[in-house]
Amino acid sequence: MTATLTPGTTTPPRPSQPRTADRAERRRHWLSRLDVKASPYAYVAPFFILFGLVGLFPLIYTFVVSLYDWDLLKGQGDFVGIANFMSVLQDEYFWNSLFNTLSIFILSSIPQLIAATFIAAILDQNIRAKTFWRMSVLLPYVVTPAAVALIFSNMFSEDYGLINNMLQNFGLDAIGWKTDTFASHIAIATMVNWRWTGYNALILLAAMQSVPRDVHESAALDGAGALRRFFSITLPSIRPTMVFVIITATIGGLQIFVEPRMFDASTAGGAQRQFQTTVLYLWEMAFFRQNFGEASAIAWLLFLIIICFGLINFMLSRTIATAETKVTTTRRQKRLARLRSARSTPATTRSTEDAQ
Repeated sequence: MTATLTPGTTTPPRPSQPRTADRAERRRHWLSRLDVKASPYAYVAPFFILFGLVGLFPLIYTFVVSLYDWDLLKGQGDFVGIANFMSVLQDEYFWNSLFNTLSIFILSSIPQLIAATFIAAILDQNIRAKTFWRMSVLLPYVVTPAAVALIFSNMFSEDYGLINNMLQNFGLDAIGWKTDTFASHIAIATMVNWRWTGYNALILLAAMQSVPRDVHESAALDGAGALRRFFSITLPSIRPTMVFVIITATIGGLQIFVEPRMFDASTAGGAQRQFQTTVLYLWEMAFFRQNFGEASAIAWLLFLIIICFGLINFMLSRTIATAETKVTTTRRQKRLARLRSARSTPATTRSTEDAQ
């Protein structure tokens, strides 16, 4: 049977299913691209929102406070501009606290990183009860800073301390751990090292375990010893983690407060300010002198110093990495040249023999 169309009649429009399917496909494709581009930002957005509320806003507000004559009880006073910064920079106590901070930082960070690397290298070996030893090095970090400071302050006590008693038993003179500047710095640095070495060792251990084992096996087959593999393979492979540990240790070392505060609770850094750090001096300026303006200026100066140290660490690590890359590239090119010459020499000898 055939259908006939009479003049003046039109066929009814049929639904365009392919066009609807194309629209749905384009919509799914657009949503997929939006998911790929926007999802990472959505995942990291909570951190930046929390950082803006907890970190960035107090930082900006501290800078605003540093521009005013701000008293703890009276509140905001007159606008003084950079007068608070100039007053802090002319204060000898600020420079004394900065010297103490740098001294304790050097005495704590360098031995701490060396010991953490050594401990991580030992834990990376095939030893018995690895989980037990890895958890054991983290125990000092779990102990509260107040308890650590209380234990070590008693150990370094000048009159009845454990260390001075041991020195006197061997016929040596007692050391003024809380009166002598350098001795007090060593005591506080020992507290810091005892608490943070295991924490950094576990971070470095995680980086060492990510180094492929076949690289170590290949180097061992080539005759490289354990010490050579450690310095030539392990340390270059964990360089990003090492930079992270160095920067975090720098930030923590320059912000040290609890250890010197609890080391001698009766004073704010010693009777002669012999171990008063910058953060401890900031605390004294804010809550003893009640000068929030200068305390905020000290906080911002310390913030700038930490940024400078972080940039120096980054530039040094980048320079070392670039130099090592150049050396590795040069060695690789020399090795390839030797291989090529070794391959071409037999061919040249064979052609000479054929000609003869």
